[in-house]
Amino acid sequence: MAGGTWSPTEVPVLPGLYINFVSAALASIRAGARGVVIAPVKAHWGPVRQFVEITSEAGIIDVYTADESGGATAYTTLRLALLGGAKKVLAYRIADANAAAATVTLNDTSATPVAVLRLDAKYPGARGNNFKVTVRVNPVDSTKKDILLYEGTTLLRTFTFTSGTIDAAVNAINNDTGNKWIVATKLADGNGTLADVSGVAMAGGNSGIAAIAAADYTNALTAFETQEFNLLTLDGLTDASIQSSVVSWVSRVRSEGKGIIAVMGGSNADDTASDAVSRAVNRSASWNHEGVVNVGVGAVLDGVSYSSAQIAAYVAGLIAGQKLSESPTYVVTPFDDVTRRWTKSEMETAVKNGVFLLFHDGRQVKALRGINSLVTLRQGQSEVWKKIRAIRVMDAINMDLVRTAEDAYIGKVNNTEEGRLALVGACKQYMQTLAQGGVIEPTGWDVYLDPDYYGPNAIYTPAPDQVYLKWQARLTDAMEIILGTFIVK
Repeated sequence: MAGGTWSPTEVPVLPGLYINFVSAALASIRAGARGVVIAPVKAHWGPVRQFVEITSEAGIIDVYTADESGGATAYTTLRLALLGGAKKVLAYRIADANAAAATVTLNDTSATPVAVLRLDAKYPGARGNNFKVTVRVNPVDSTKKDILLYEGTTLLRTFTFTSGTIDAAVNAINNDTGNKWIVATKLADGNGTLADVSGVAMAGGNSGIAAIAAADYTNALTAFETQEFNLLTLDGLTDASIQSSVVSWVSRVRSEGKGIIAVMGGSNADDTASDAVSRAVNRSASWNHEGVVNVGVGAVLDGVSYSSAQIAAYVAGLIAGQKLSESPTYVVTPFDDVTRRWTKSEMETAVKNGVFLLFHDGRQVKALRGINSLVTLRQGQSEVWKKIRAIRVMDAINMDLVRTAEDAYIGKVNNTEEGRLALVGACKQYMQTLAQGGVIEPTGWDVYLDPDYYGPNAIYTPAPDQVYLKWQARLTDAMEIILGTFIVK
């Protein structure tokens, strides 16, 4: 899919729809399918460097387990994103070069035993070290044998096969559609009969977490570009250099037409320090982008404290799960408290400086205001660009129009006056839908051929395969500040 921004002096080469969102108040500038969150995670189980769709807490446990010892992050990150309201989460497990699957080798019954079968855990990770294998004669049919797979003392699976060939054991394991745990490899024929063993532990499993580096995250970002999603969050990571790389990546892919928003935060030490306000504000000043949300406070859920970097996953899910006509402002969250209660003046500082806060109003924890980290406006931007809702609407419009153009117009409709008017008509129908849905104001919007390229006052001459359009609309917003005067008589 080609798209992004354009300029008259740098016309795009690839076919596609290129849109510049420019504020109507440029002269006054002073110097959801939506709802998908993507996240890199660390885990002791599950496929490495592959995307897995997660739609429920049970799905997290089934794929990655709930074990978060040794730096694993999958359970918390994915659970918080789902708790926020994401329709689904695309999880991508990262691991270092030490990642390895646990294994065990089984022998035959020869007088001089021959290694005939190797069992490997299906995925790299320390979880496989908990697996134990028992080989026995089937208690019902003595011509068959069983391989029993345990995790600790829990029986996971029994594989029954006809004794006499190793191939039968391999087939029993690898062809079992309910087998989620091990893979069998034949090493030799031997005498064809597996020797009985009891509770032999698999070993050598390594989760590949200890040596994960910045490159593993940047490689994940490269992989993310192949996927369709709306929000990105990290797995509680607070490394400033990696976060900076994410900001640069977001800026680039957004300029190329991929409308995504990244949500990140700080450490628990940042959240609770005496200078927590300045730390949060400094992050926003550093990131300063409409496509990046900076969470400034941690939160408590069921007695467990989470840093703002971890809560970022919840905020990503919250944003992803909302309608385009909704705002995160004052949304009630499931948290019991925040890890630091900001004062009114501190909250005002947060709003003015691009910090997304949760706050406790005395009864419940709410999102303060739906803002991103944009502090200093760039050319073509207005204050609207600081609102998460507005950015989501612009991203959604861009995505919808690009897809419509690709599916029905690009390479299919002649670039004649009739064809151009048909395109304008289709765009107007789309805008009418947005107006009816309360996303843009019902009046004052328009779609037309750019007069800089068409008509008597044209400045530029379009090439035969180019069409230049202009859209104008006023985005709606939610009520956030209500000002009233109460007259007492």
